[in-house]
Amino acid sequence: MRLLLDECVPKRLGRLLAPHDVQTVQQAGWGGLKNGDLLTRAAEAFDVFVTVDQGIRYQQNIVAYDICVAALAARTNDIKDLSPLVPQLLEVLVDAKPGQVLRVAA
Repeated sequence: MRLLLDECVPKRLGRLLAPHDVQTVQQAGWGGLKNGDLLTRAAEAFDVFVTVDQGIRYQQNIVAYDICVAALAARTNDIKDLSPLVPQLLEVLVDAKPGQVLRVAA
């Protein structure tokens, strides 16, 4: 599965998401794009967009995009707070479908 990490997600989190193919927004060359434009581009090349932006489900009509959004809910977006969510994230990715928003929280 191809995962795109939002700018607000630490790059190091990608190492914990093996065996998935993980890339950051910066690596894709899309830094600074707003969510709508970013989701449009991401849907062309990725299966899941991983973010900590809890408002994305209200700001964007996710069903209009051919991508699943995984919203991580932790105390901060620091790797120490996000890494405990990885097992749950990996579990929900198995059934991820385009147009879904998956909330992953402790």
